[in-house]
Amino acid sequence: MTVNVPMLEELLRRKPIVPWSSDAKIPWNDPVFGARMLREHLSQQHDRASRRFETIDSHVLWIHQTFCGAKPGSSILDLGCGPGFYTSRLAELGHDCVGVDFSSASIAYARAESDRKGLRCVYRLQDLREAEFMPDFDVVLFASGELNTFPPSEGQAIVDNARRALRPGGWLIIEVHSERFVQDLGAAGCSWYTARESVFSDEPHLCLKESVWHPAQSVATERYFVASVKGGDIVTYVSTTQAYTDEQYVRLLQQARFDGVKRYASLTGRLVESDDGLFVLAARSGAVSSRGHR
Repeated sequence: MTVNVPMLEELLRRKPIVPWSSDAKIPWNDPVFGARMLREHLSQQHDRASRRFETIDSHVLWIHQTFCGAKPGSSILDLGCGPGFYTSRLAELGHDCVGVDFSSASIAYARAESDRKGLRCVYRLQDLREAEFMPDFDVVLFASGELNTFPPSEGQAIVDNARRALRPGGWLIIEVHSERFVQDLGAAGCSWYTARESVFSDEPHLCLKESVWHPAQSVATERYFVASVKGGDIVTYVSTTQAYTDEQYVRLLQQARFDGVKRYASLTGRLVESDDGLFVLAARSGAVSSRGHR
């Protein structure tokens, strides 16, 4: 594959990455990009988009046993539900589920699967920053480090909204990235790969990646330059990830008026830290109810 001179000039003219800028954000809500992302979600060869189904099954069982009292009948809201892998399994255990996501491809898949299986699931295509809910839920799930993809002010607003969506005594289960993981993400430097297809393109392409750690904001940025073998312009994408200390996570939940924050090493409840940089915080909304974890 030959990268032409204009492509090289574009790379040489690249500007420094500005965290949370609007330039070249990954277009999660674009139908074409979303269809490629759905393909990655469904793959059982890796855990890059969604975990493999065996892992999700273990997560769902722990949520059901720990926060739903191992009984059917809980009302569960999944923020950033993707293709509905968690909601569909929780519904199969007898729970009423609502999933919200920004990707039209993922929501279409989740709705089709729910209809096919006759599940008690409702899916909403909506930006989490704009979604509003009645206080009808026993559990709100916010998994896969999604909180870290929002700037702190927006992340706080989403957590505040999750608190308002819960009945008294309900649980927020939030899976977040460790501070060290995000720092390492930003300190990874530059790399490249070639692929026949990926989330960035359906055609063979070269991807150049640069990562930067911004200590003043505790933010990691990753910029991807994607060049197709057929030539043309380089397409640029930027992903931004916010780091928090453990104390900052707890303060964020307390500011939303959650009580009794508990830490777990993973969505299986195990005590040993996982190697994917994620851990779980569970926090209770107001008065204690009779259902679920004590």
